[in-house]
Amino acid sequence: MIPESELPRYRALSPQNVVHLTRPGTDYAGAARTFERWLGERFLEPDPPSMYMHEVEFNGRRRRDLIAALRIQPYQDRVVLPHERTHRGPKEDRLALLRATRVSLEPLWFLYEGQGTGIPAVLDLVSSRAPAVAFTGPEGFSHRLWVISDPGIHDSIHTVLEKRPVLIADGHHRYETALAYAEEVGGHAEAASRFTLALLTDFADPGLAVLPTHRVMKVGIAVSGGEPKGSLEETLESLHGRVAVGAYRDHQFQVLSLEGDVAVVELHGQVIDNILGKREPEDYLLYTRDPAEAVRWVDEGLGAGAFFLDGPDLRQVLKLAQEGKTLPQKATYFHPKPPSGMVLERVDPDRRL
Repeated sequence: MIPESELPRYRALSPQNVVHLTRPGTDYAGAARTFERWLGERFLEPDPPSMYMHEVEFNGRRRRDLIAALRIQPYQDRVVLPHERTHRGPKEDRLALLRATRVSLEPLWFLYEGQGTGIPAVLDLVSSRAPAVAFTGPEGFSHRLWVISDPGIHDSIHTVLEKRPVLIADGHHRYETALAYAEEVGGHAEAASRFTLALLTDFADPGLAVLPTHRVMKVGIAVSGGEPKGSLEETLESLHGRVAVGAYRDHQFQVLSLEGDVAVVELHGQVIDNILGKREPEDYLLYTRDPAEAVRWVDEGLGAGAFFLDGPDLRQVLKLAQEGKTLPQKATYFHPKPPSGMVLERVDPDRRL
């Protein structure tokens, strides 16, 4: 999530900033040497077999996540469910880094159905003691991390989750990278290379927040027939609870009602694909989570028109994923992202979990 322009600032903050591992440019071997040096200097300390609980407080809300090792399985097994399409470029970079370091440097984010698992009660129990780590992240949000070393808790969580599918919330490219790596290096069925570091959040967690990503089209569009709106705020407010999108062009706002269940899917299927024809959407779209920025881009001539979305209904996203359907790129933005650097996991094929 860190733009290239911001990397020098993070690198300058500390010689042990995790970006030295996660964003080494093309010096993948250098990242591997840095990891080993940090271990030798005991900046990083190996834990016994553990799970972890992460808690973040933000904007008056709280979310709890479980961090554990997740067995990697191909999509066709219908256990790990994707919901977005991926592109080759980011996967090539992450695979080169994984080959060099043999370390899962940051957790992939998954959602699971926690009802009936007893996991919320376990997390309540864990949170009753002092955390191992507490810190404030770059966004000003409070984070706490607990180490769960009790094998009994491990077994109980494993038992209730092993038969349940999980939905990829964030990390589609990195999951496919981990799958490619696992197939490439092989190893015993219980080898660490057959697993990836995972952050798991209950669908029912009250702190689970998913935000929309708005689209700006670079090419001319002429969309009409919607409900006229007087402002950006009125447009966004009109999207709540509806399968609809907002549109902006020539200083005019409107709301377009769409047929279907998930607005971002219908926006691409009924509007954007019709405008672009066989052209690749990623070549003609700009993305932003700030709707005012989308308006500004259009007014400045960076784009011909903007489309605004409400946050997607996660149950509908899960339903589509269970049906084997994927959403367009950047259909969901889960917030806030888990910080990198809390937990790392060696994924050597000769180490067993």
